[in-house]
Amino acid sequence: MSSFILKRSRSGSSLLFQNPKTKSSTLCSSQVDSSAKSNQNHTVSHSWSNSTVAKTMRRNLKDWILASRYCVLGENISGFGSNGLLRLKNPCGSTEVLLFPRGCRWFSTQAAVEPSTSDGLTVDGIVASQWTILDESEGDWKSHAAAIAQSIQVIKKRLQWKNLNVRLNLLSAELNKPNLWDDPVHAGRISREHGSLMGKMKEVKAFEQELLEHIDMIKLAREENDTELELESLEALLTMRRKSKEKELDALLSGELDPCSCYIEVQAGAGGTESMDWASMVLQMYKSWAQRRGYRVTLMDEMPGEIAGIKRATIKVDGEYAFGYAKAEVGVHRLVRISPFDSGKRRHTSFAAVAVIPNSGDSSTHVQINESDLRIERFRSGGAGGQHANTTDSAVRIIHIPTGITATCQNERSQHQNKASAMGVLQSRVNQLEIARQAQMNAEHTQSLTDISWGNQIRTYVLHPYRMVKDLRTNYEVSDPDSVLEGDLDGFILSYLSASLDKDEGGQQ
Repeated sequence: MSSFILKRSRSGSSLLFQNPKTKSSTLCSSQVDSSAKSNQNHTVSHSWSNSTVAKTMRRNLKDWILASRYCVLGENISGFGSNGLLRLKNPCGSTEVLLFPRGCRWFSTQAAVEPSTSDGLTVDGIVASQWTILDESEGDWKSHAAAIAQSIQVIKKRLQWKNLNVRLNLLSAELNKPNLWDDPVHAGRISREHGSLMGKMKEVKAFEQELLEHIDMIKLAREENDTELELESLEALLTMRRKSKEKELDALLSGELDPCSCYIEVQAGAGGTESMDWASMVLQMYKSWAQRRGYRVTLMDEMPGEIAGIKRATIKVDGEYAFGYAKAEVGVHRLVRISPFDSGKRRHTSFAAVAVIPNSGDSSTHVQINESDLRIERFRSGGAGGQHANTTDSAVRIIHIPTGITATCQNERSQHQNKASAMGVLQSRVNQLEIARQAQMNAEHTQSLTDISWGNQIRTYVLHPYRMVKDLRTNYEVSDPDSVLEGDLDGFILSYLSASLDKDEGGQQ
């Protein structure tokens, strides 16, 4: 990592740039003004010996200034010929003045300045230049830069960059109110939202700045015929290009509850044993999908079918953005196949409904549940039995009387653990009901709610007479249903999230 070192002596001081390859090389020197030696504050003028290097390393110098606990007193680019002036106060209280090339500004007095390379090239300028985007293996730096710049624009579009800035300003004004913490719950919610939006903005700006710096480094390497530096920068651009695709996907998940864990509920439809078997296949599909993504899966409740499959089941999926991805699966899933339970080998159609509920774990979003509104039932757990199982009333069913919502848990060993788990599921379901109620009050947003009802299938899985899985919302389809049933759902999920975002943006225009 590059670093700057300021060396002082009686005759003057030098600012050294330390490079991992060459260890150290002097970029600028300074002479102490003899007329100021007697004053407490002295002036040190640093003259850059290589303006190109100075422009390229401006970010390193800024980091060095901050790390050295220097205080920036001001910046002025007038009256110094081709140079600018940066006034600093060192930790001892003395004032130092740094001269730098006119085209190189370390700090700006404006709140929002579009980042650019040393010759003024911006991300928007790269896109406007319409550089040809080639395959990753081509190794052309302009192709990499153009692909990254396009991704940055897509990310900003998905994050609704202008609205994000407006919202951030409103939250900042709210945080500056002296009476904010009179309501700690409201203040905590505002603070968390501000931190989340600020983090997203900083991440995009840092990615944008990194792109421009690598472009500067490639131009510098070509000027100095440094092949090794050029290859390193080219490899860095290739890494950024691959990473930019991941960031595009992350930008799809900008909802308030998207980062939460979730509960996935699967319920068999009409069709008896055939639909119960299909429901168990759907449940296993989501378990496999969650495990592929590194999420932790916990079975919360399961009601087995009389012959095969399940009538309904609930699993908890713990992991970052579990709800953001899984929400794309809400709806009815339809299966067409030759039934293994039909001796006549006829083709059957089965349905299973899927619901996804966020588990925010945030007390500020919880609906207050009174103990008096609950009816708790205890019964013996089902299953294959075994030591302690089926011998005590350890299973728990909790009914929320005002809403009729029910939550059951029987997979834990003790009644207390089952009660705690069932209460968590019940709380999430009540919260989801409140979120839906508030959304329905706003007529403009009712279309974003998916109706989980029979005949409203979102996806069809055909195993006979041909093999195909097709999403009816996006027309995304694959010809390998086995891989889908084994948990390869990302293509369907990302296709739906992208289409939903484009639809929302089209409705706002």
